[in-house]
Amino acid sequence: METDFNNIFIFETNIKTEKDKQTISEVLNANNQIERWNIDLEDIDSVEQIIKIITVQDFKCAELSE
Repeated sequence: METDFNNIFIFETNIKTEKDKQTISEVLNANNQIERWNIDLEDIDSVEQIIKIITVQDFKCAELSE
């Protein structure tokens, strides 16, 4: 399957712990419009790819500028 890079979004979040990641993973996994997602807890910005619904779970989420 070929990746469509026009549909990849990168966000800065305040998701910092495995518990935070687990909390949001239930919501992301339930959204069938999201093909794949990843949160890099090692990155200073806690980079999160593809989301609009993180803020519903009371986490900060802002698209990173290029």
